[in-house]
Order: sequence, then C-alpha cells, then structure tokens
Amino acid sequence: MSHLAKQSFTKSMESRHLITLSLGGVIGTGIFMSSGYLIQSAGAVGTIIAYGIGALLVCLVMLCLGELTVHDPNTGAFHRYASKYISPGVGFVTAWLYWLTWTIALGSEFVTLAILAQKWFPTIPTWAWTIGFTILIFAINSFNLTFFNRTEFWMSIIKVFALIAFIVLGLGMIFKIIPVHHANFAPFFKEIIKPGWFPNGFGPIFSVILAANFAFSGTEMISVAAGETDNPKKAIPKAIFQTLVILIVLFIGTIVIMGALLPQKSAALTDSPFIAVLNNCGIPYASDIMNFILFITVLSAANSGVYAASRMIWSLADQNTLPKRLAKLSKNGIPVYGLALTILGGLLALFSSVYSPKLVYLALSAISSFAVVMVWLIIGWAQLNFRKQFLKSGHQLSELSYRTPAYPLVPWLVIIICAISLVGIASDPNQRIALEVGIPFSILCYAYYQLVYRKKVQTVNGGNDNE
Repeated sequence: MSHLAKQSFTKSMESRHLITLSLGGVIGTGIFMSSGYLIQSAGAVGTIIAYGIGALLVCLVMLCLGELTVHDPNTGAFHRYASKYISPGVGFVTAWLYWLTWTIALGSEFVTLAILAQKWFPTIPTWAWTIGFTILIFAINSFNLTFFNRTEFWMSIIKVFALIAFIVLGLGMIFKIIPVHHANFAPFFKEIIKPGWFPNGFGPIFSVILAANFAFSGTEMISVAAGETDNPKKAIPKAIFQTLVILIVLFIGTIVIMGALLPQKSAALTDSPFIAVLNNCGIPYASDIMNFILFITVLSAANSGVYAASRMIWSLADQNTLPKRLAKLSKNGIPVYGLALTILGGLLALFSSVYSPKLVYLALSAISSFAVVMVWLIIGWAQLNFRKQFLKSGHQLSELSYRTPAYPLVPWLVIIICAISLVGIASDPNQRIALEVGIPFSILCYAYYQLVYRKKVQTVNGGNDNE
C-alpha cells in the first residue's frame, strides 16, 4: 500500500463489519427471487446439491484467500495478489473484471429500487426515484467509514433475520406446529421428493450449479476491506469462518424450506415463493413485508458493491495503472474519485440497459457472469504461487499466521472446479455469451496493460515487474 494510503485510510473495520459487508454483497435478490426458478428447473434435491457444491467451492476459495489476506492485508486485495504472484497484467485484468461485476449490477439495482419504491408511492416517477437512490448510495459511501459500517451492518442484519424468520416459520409449517392454508400440502419434507429425486433428469442440475456459484459471489469482499481493518490477523479468519457458516445455513436452509412447502409445478416458485409461504401460514401484509425486505436487500447490495468497486479503482491508481490523481482520498479516508467513477459507471450501465439492452447491456452482463468464475480461479492460482514463492525465498510455514489447509490440494481444486464451470458455461447456449464476450475482453485488457502501462509501472517500481 502506498505511503498516502497508510496515512489516510481509516482502519475502523472490525470482524462484524467484514461479515456484514460480505453478507451485503452476497445476500441479494438471487436468493429471494431466483431460487424458486432453480427448484423448478432441477427439483428441490438437485438444487440443494447444487448449492452444496457452490458452498464447497466458496469455502475452498476463502481458504486460499485467507492465507493471502492475513499475510498481506491491503485495500484492493486479490487483484494485488494476482499482480504480485501471477503477473501484473493478470492483476490488471482481475481488477477491471471485478469492478465491472459490481458496477454493471449497480445499474439494474437503481431501477429495481425505484420499482420497489413505486409500489408504495406510485405517483413519483421511476427517474426521480433513481436519482434519489443514486444520491443516497453516494452519500452513504462518501461520508465516512464508520457511517458506512453502521448502515451496512443494520441492512445486513435485516436480511439475515428475514431469512432466519422464513426458515423458522417454514419448519413450523413442515412439522405442523403452524397451520398451513394449503390444500395439497405434504408435511415432513415429503414434498421435496414427491415429484421424484431428479424430476427433470441430471442435465438441469449442472446449470443450477453455475447459478449457485454466482449466488455465493461477494464473499470475497472481506479481503477488499483488509486494508481498512483493525487487527486483520484476528478479524479476517474469524470473519471468513462466520460468514461461510451463516451463508451456508441460510442459503441451503431456504432452499430446503421452499422445496418442502411449495410443489415443484407451483407458479409461486417463479412468481414470489416468499410471499406464497407467508400467505400460506396466514401472515398479514405478506406482500408489503417482502417488498420492504427486497428494498433493503437491493439497497444493501448496491451499497456494498459500490464500496468494493471504488476500492478497486483506488488500488489501480495506487499501482500506477490509472492516473495517480485517482488514488486521492478524502479527509475521511474515502477514495472519492473511485466512488464517483463507480457511480458514473452504474448510471452508464443503467442507460445501456434502457437504450441498448440487446447489445451493450447484454455484453456487459456477460462479462459480469464470466468475471465471478475468473476471479475465483485467479485467487486459487495466486495462492498456489504465493506459497511456492514464500518457501523458495527462505521463509518457514510457521511464519504464516493463517495457512490454507491441505496445500496444494485446495488451490488446485479451486482452479479445477472453476475451469469445469467455464466448460459448463460453454456447453450452455443461454450462458455461452459470457465466454464469447468475457474472454476477448480479458485479452484486450491484458494487451492494453502490456502496451500502455507495463513500461510505466517498471519505471515507477524501479524495474520490479515480475512479468
């Protein structure tokens, strides 16, 4: 980290803040709105298996990232590890892929927030809500880190408690403790296997595994905040473990409840499974309750995404691969230029979704899908190389405060599973565009680094470029 950043970044992140930041990015509309569609596609059992595989992969990724982050905590995290332990060009590509992931999502999140707000205030136009929420998210991120932490903490708490309440109510209905207003309800988890273990065969499960992988994306945000964390050697491993436990219990628990309470052919699975379950147990104002939870969910996801993306811009500038002035921090330790560029990128993504949905926005969304898998693959690759270089330079394993277990098996598993996921994307006609756009974009980014920035970085770093 640069001298300026060491002076100016506020190290006020604690373990609980890292957890809620990560949960803010991971618990999005996917689990609340898309999970029912996955159950219809692959069946409840197939979806549970898919989420189990997604959980395994994210655990492996975070085991790799834990060693890297605890050894070298800094803002920007894994793109710096890619630069240092693979090559600067790969790190450059990683940062832009990750920035685009959150920035592209921001455009659709602005619109979703406006639509949700219009359900309560239908006379206010969508464009007015969009402007209002853009200003709100910018304000939350630009004030100071303490304010951001508190805001994200309470929004994440609401999302977590909403899922816990759903699981508890669901279990009460499954075990007939709570009456069910549903004529064809099969209690005691019978509904899960009622249509058969794999009603649509094994084919759809593979696509659902890819969706489950994406559902867990955002967990790696813990490492982005490492440079702003107080006592990272203690806080980061604790945050990684607790975040993974919370996510696995909540995500798989939610899928189990949905599969046990709603028949696979039920239209409610694709319309609004949460509202259907709340209505079935007689909860009043179910639609308004879910609208509020979805509103908080999207606001939290946008808020944490802007945080992560703005730090990527700062880190690129700090490493001299963007103009150095973009690394400027406010007096409160906020990367103001990175924040402004991220908000602007989100608005451009929003405009592209309106004016060019079948060309520009489709291509941007494809890059975002490709980025999730590539970032995880690169994390495994960087950790594999780090351990080799660490030992080769004369260090001992005992010097590492946190060690990835079962090395080199864990990083190799990350690389192999991510590679298989890319093959799966290639074999799915609906997702193939992610590779058709993502791979050329990555090659162009790499070539741009080589042509424009490589000599500049070597000059600034005194020729210390490991490419």
